[in-house]
Parts: sequence; structure tokens; C-alpha cells
Amino acid sequence: MDKKSDQLKVFLDDTFSLFNGVLKEHETRLTMREVGTVKYVGRGIARVDGLMGVKSEELVSFPGNIMGMVFNLDPEEVGVILFSEGEELKAGSEVSRTGRVMDVPVGEALLGRVLDAMGRPLDNLGPLRTAGRLPIEREAPGILERFPVTVPLQTGIKVIDALIPLGRGQRELILGDRQTGKTAVALDTIINQKDKDVLCVYCAIGQRSSSVAKLIEELHKHDAMDYTIVVVAAGEDPPGMKFITPYAATTMAEYFMEKGRDVLIIYDDLTHHARAYRELSLLLRRPPGREAFPGDIFYIHSRLLERSTHLHEELGGGSLTALPIIETEAQNVSAYIPTNLISITDGQIYLSPELFQKGILPAVDVGRSVSRVGGKTQLPAYRAVAGSLRLSYSQFEELEKFARFSTRLDEQTRKTLERGRRVREILKQPQYRTMPVSEQIAVLLAVIEGIFDELPIDAVAEGESAISAAVTSRLMDLCRKIEAGKELVNDDRFSLITAARSAVGEKGESL
Repeated sequence: MDKKSDQLKVFLDDTFSLFNGVLKEHETRLTMREVGTVKYVGRGIARVDGLMGVKSEELVSFPGNIMGMVFNLDPEEVGVILFSEGEELKAGSEVSRTGRVMDVPVGEALLGRVLDAMGRPLDNLGPLRTAGRLPIEREAPGILERFPVTVPLQTGIKVIDALIPLGRGQRELILGDRQTGKTAVALDTIINQKDKDVLCVYCAIGQRSSSVAKLIEELHKHDAMDYTIVVVAAGEDPPGMKFITPYAATTMAEYFMEKGRDVLIIYDDLTHHARAYRELSLLLRRPPGREAFPGDIFYIHSRLLERSTHLHEELGGGSLTALPIIETEAQNVSAYIPTNLISITDGQIYLSPELFQKGILPAVDVGRSVSRVGGKTQLPAYRAVAGSLRLSYSQFEELEKFARFSTRLDEQTRKTLERGRRVREILKQPQYRTMPVSEQIAVLLAVIEGIFDELPIDAVAEGESAISAAVTSRLMDLCRKIEAGKELVNDDRFSLITAARSAVGEKGESL
């Protein structure tokens, strides 16, 4: 009897083990998900009910792999912005929560890539293998986490580096009417960061796809894509994509800043971003007032640009420099959106259509442009050479206006006007021809000392090229000293002036 009991026990144990193994092999996990129903679908938005526990900025999923983000939380329904056209959606379609907020991939793998705000590659270079994902909406660093802006950000553009200097961690607005060269200034700034240990993020919002493709081609041509990420929301994309794109691009940049790196981000442009937000507000029937356009535009842009800063050394010392671009209409700088952004940023670079039409490129209006931070970071050589240049150039422009009404000018006024015209000629600069700091200092010192006074206006550009070549070939040690941030002593000034006189003299004899 005992033997039979033992055999039965062994049989039951074996059967139970076998049954348990089969259960584990075919185990089915039961999951709960909250599902709602689409009530209405519009261009780029949907209204949904049934999602009682959904949260603001949570991702929701629609049929056909369509994603959206919760934007409005109303008592009766939820307003969702869509990230694709949603032509397949209709009233009655199912929508489900994902339980996570809108986020994007971050990491070194993004460098050199072109992608959208969802982190999907647009360059046909294969999938991304990133370090992780971070939310697109993140809290800006607190006051105690920030550190003074102390290091210059060189654009390679003489008129900006000398007269409207920028620092790493600064927010400098670029504004002007359409077709005045705003993107050109930003593109030259990216190209100039080569070998300067500054990573770049170019964020295109509502631009034509052909324009963005041309810009990417130029970045490739100048070997700038190796340290650049391009985030694109094309003009034909839904307004929801245009709205989230600058926040997504900022999160990608913040990843590197928090690793102690210096990053430059360009938003091109925030006018399209404001229009996309206005479109979403109207479609979702947000009530007029603080939560609708234009009252909320200040908030959406301030919470974006406040994320740019120079972090405290205890947090790695990284920096995020922002160059937002906006478009003015008929030079109306005091319009609502320009005024908003001027009050948020640390200065502005204003591009004048009048200067552009005269062929003065880049068309920077020195009198209406200002940098409220960068002067403290400017290299000592600039302060020694170009310290009074801004004021004297502004005085020249005013004097030139009045001189038009006078037929006879005294000798001193005539000399001032001739010197000012040569300064203006020196400040001209072709696109994609960024200039190192040492060459800028040499050329500016030459024009201030009157070395170009005897040259015809048409020959100033050639004289400038001759000085640049002479300085880089004969004064290499002095060039390194200037770029290292050393003070410019009298002997250094004498060496630069001597080299410049010699180069311009040789050029004048050849003319």
C-alpha cells in the first residue's frame, strides 16, 4: 500500500510540474488600459471623451499608429493635438492612453542627423540608437543653478563679434523683415563653431522643405553636420508638430548641456511657432483671454527660452545659447510678438531691409541692435580695439544723413565721413566667409588707425584680404595670444599696425 502511494505521489508531482510548465509557456498577461472615443476630428486636432484619468501633455494613441498629445482638459471632453494629418480618423474611433508624456530620444547618436519632433529620422541614414528619452517639457534651471555668462561665443561675423558680442549661455534675438538675411546669420554662426567644441541644434519651424534641404546641404558642404542636429517641422506639417518642435529640440540640446558641453540652438522661426499655437487655440476653442492667442504667447516662448543658460560649475558648467529668429512686418519692432521676445531675451540683432537693399551685408542695423550680456564676455583685444567703434559708427550714420542736405562740408566733417564709409565697407562680409578673431582684430585696428583712408572704397575689400593674409603668415604667435584672450599691449598694437600698413601699401602700389 505504501509503495502504491509513493508511486501515485510521484505521478501527481510529475503531472503537476508538466502542467505548470505548459502554463508558464503559454502564460497570458492581463493588462488594463483606459480607452475613449473620438467625438470630433478637425485639422490637426481631435476631441475625445471617456479618458477620465488622462493627464495634461500625455501621449494618446489612435488607430493607424497615429499619435497625439493631450492639450485641453475640459470637464466634458479632452482636446488632443495630432502629430499627423489623421485623415483616417473619424468620430467613433477608439483612442487609448499610453501613460507617458511626450518625450524625444537624446544622445550622441543624434549628431549629424535630421529628424522630426517625434525623434523619427528624416535623412534615410537608418534607425537611431540613442542613450534614452527625455520629456520635451522640462523645468528651467533655477537661479542658484545658473552661473554668469563668462565665455564668448564667436559668430565669425565682424559686425556682431565687435559691436554686438555674444556669450555662451546668452539668448540673443535675431529679427527683421522677410528676406533680410536672418537665417544666413544663424547659418554662418553654426559654420563658425567648427573646432570650437560647441555643438549646434538647428530647429526649423514651418520653413519650406526646399529651404531646409538647401541649408542642410550647406552644412554638409562646410563639414558642420558632424556637430549639428537638425530638427524639422516643415510648413506642410500639422500645427501640433510645429508647436512641439522647439521644445523637443531644446530637450535634445539640454542633454549635452547637462553633460558639461556648450550648445548653440537656433529657432527658425518663432513667428511660425506662435501662428501654430494660435491655430491650435482657435481649433480647440480656447476661451479668449489669458489662455488664448495673443495672451499666452509670452508664456509659451518664455518657458522655452528660460531653459537656455550657463549652468553652475558644480552642475558641469555646460551652457545652452539660444538664437531665436522672428519675422517683423514693415519694420514694426514694437508689434506684439517682437516686443514679447525682446523682453525675454538678452538683446537683439536687428536686420534692416534698407541696408539689405543697399548691398550692405550682413544688414545689421548697429543702432537698433544690442547685446545686454556679451560685452562682459568679449575678448580683451576687442575691447581695446573696437571699444569706441560702435558709438563713432552710429555718429557717422547720423552725420551722413545730415550731410545730404549740405553742398559744402568742412575738412574735418569730410574726413569723418570718409573714415565712416571705410568702416562700413570693412563691416561688410560675404556669407560663408567667417573670420577668425585675430584677423578681425587686425582689420578693425587698421581701419580705426586710418590705414585704409588712402585706398579707394572699391579697393577696401582687397586691402582687408591682404591684411588677413599678412597677419596669419607673419604674426602667428600674436594671433594665438589674441585668441587665447590675452590683453593687447602697445607692442602688439604696433606689430599689427606695421603688418597692416605694409600689406595695404603693397596692395595700393599694385593698384
